[in-house]
Amino acid sequence: MGSAILTDVACRGRASSLRAGRGLDGKSRIVIARDEKLRTSATGLDTTRLLKMLDRSMQAFFDCDTPSDAWRRVVRPGEVVGLKVNCLSGKGNSTRVELVEAVAERLQQVGVKDIVIWDRLNTDLESARFRIVERGPGVRCFGNDTLGYEDELTMFGSVGSLLARTLTQVCDAVINLPVLKDHGIAGVTIALKNMFGAIHNPNKYHITAGDPYIADVNMLSPIRRKVRLTICDATTAQYEGGPSFMPQWTWPYNGLIVSADPVALDYTGWKIIEKKRAEMGMKSLREMKREPSYISRAADADHRLGTNDPKRIEMLEI
Repeated sequence: MGSAILTDVACRGRASSLRAGRGLDGKSRIVIARDEKLRTSATGLDTTRLLKMLDRSMQAFFDCDTPSDAWRRVVRPGEVVGLKVNCLSGKGNSTRVELVEAVAERLQQVGVKDIVIWDRLNTDLESARFRIVERGPGVRCFGNDTLGYEDELTMFGSVGSLLARTLTQVCDAVINLPVLKDHGIAGVTIALKNMFGAIHNPNKYHITAGDPYIADVNMLSPIRRKVRLTICDATTAQYEGGPSFMPQWTWPYNGLIVSADPVALDYTGWKIIEKKRAEMGMKSLREMKREPSYISRAADADHRLGTNDPKRIEMLEI
């Protein structure tokens, strides 16, 4: 399957205009959903409210009347759908298990029977409270160390990497589930950088604040073709000290950010983090010499992965 969003007549005929996350006027749509009553404690989430927030964000993004209508725009029954999580922060601030379970529930309700939760390492997944399930029907969960990487390099621009077989041989479609957080080298790590979890050598690509490497990794054909949607976990966001969990620099944003344009989503998330840094009296990422320039690189004529032009972004806050 390609990366274009699928058609569904229940969504008021917007299918062609919403391919690659664009509205009727050609803008990239971003939905930010928040719920100030989401938390049951400092670390706990109300799973019922989280599911409702996910539903609201999907319906708003696709302009649909029901969650099922929205999800049918993303996937088809019979496909293997990968959920690419980010588990580098362990149980502190990785993609929340509760969010992944909510996404899996909605996928199953529209006929997706084979779901794979994945990241780089089994140990990373386990540290983030995921349970490893390598075989069997339904929802599986495992790291790239289970199936390994392809034998041949895939290349674009400055990048030559072995891609995870989970991505290339197992998944028909991928939903990207990053976390909204700061990165001590690249500035921020959100949608685009989460795909470093699909390659064998991400350690090579952190110099010069990840530019152009992050953009180039996202140009690798299986990544560009298969990633259909990003749902950013912004329940707890981090504005300094990432990608490791630093609780003193986190705050309860209590939100989700949804888009099919990873560049527009990263641009939006970057601005949210910069606003929080300013509120806390911290220097901007530019002043810290780690402005995420790879975002504009991903939007340039050589990449065209999305837009970082605020005039070309349609933002819905719900």
